[in-house]
Amino acid sequence: MQILIVEDEAEIAQLIQLYLEKEGFSCQTCRDGIAALQAFQEQQPDLVILDLMIPGMDGLEVCTRIRQKPGTKDPYILMLTAKGEEIDRIIGLSTGADDYMVKPFSPRELVARVRALLRRTLRQGGQTRSYQTPHFSVDLDQRVALRQTAADSTETLDLTTLEFDLLSTFMSYPGRVWNRSQLIERLWGNDFYGDERVVDTHIARLRKKIEPDPASPTFVKTVIGVGYRFEDAAAS
Repeated sequence: MQILIVEDEAEIAQLIQLYLEKEGFSCQTCRDGIAALQAFQEQQPDLVILDLMIPGMDGLEVCTRIRQKPGTKDPYILMLTAKGEEIDRIIGLSTGADDYMVKPFSPRELVARVRALLRRTLRQGGQTRSYQTPHFSVDLDQRVALRQTAADSTETLDLTTLEFDLLSTFMSYPGRVWNRSQLIERLWGNDFYGDERVVDTHIARLRKKIEPDPASPTFVKTVIGVGYRFEDAAAS
């Protein structure tokens, strides 16, 4: 597995690289946002560890551009931020980050987070390879999600890795109510560390891409005091 580490503090970058390479990962490091985009193009990593405050171009912009760039891989992105910075600013704004950690952090915890992210693709092995409802379809092998339009045609949904996994999870059990802990276990695994409210942020981002009116969801419904449920009106 290839990992790109984008961190301008040399000691932190070296520490991250040391711990990850001890676990068998192949790592490349760079110190600024412009170099990060170039390295991403050349390396096509499986995962990017991305500091928020880096010279040249900040982590939010780098994250956004990575998600916009076509490539053979759609990498997981783990964002790093200094203690006291607004977490919602990192996870929000539709940048496409999959997870975050606050500095100072435990290197062992970071390794656990990396492993949890990279395990997601392995979890698809025992599942049905596609799901379909009257309005949506997902192909797990090709990792493509389609939406049926009003003109009776289909359009490809531009989803991040986590958004795709979230939608396919909902579609695999239509009508089931998922609480935050269950979604975290399904998408992040047992090694998740952090605030469960990160689920709400990703739900909000998914709704912006699939709902006709995200403020009044048709498909991903909130079950007050419990969690979320996927419904497809045409199926009932």
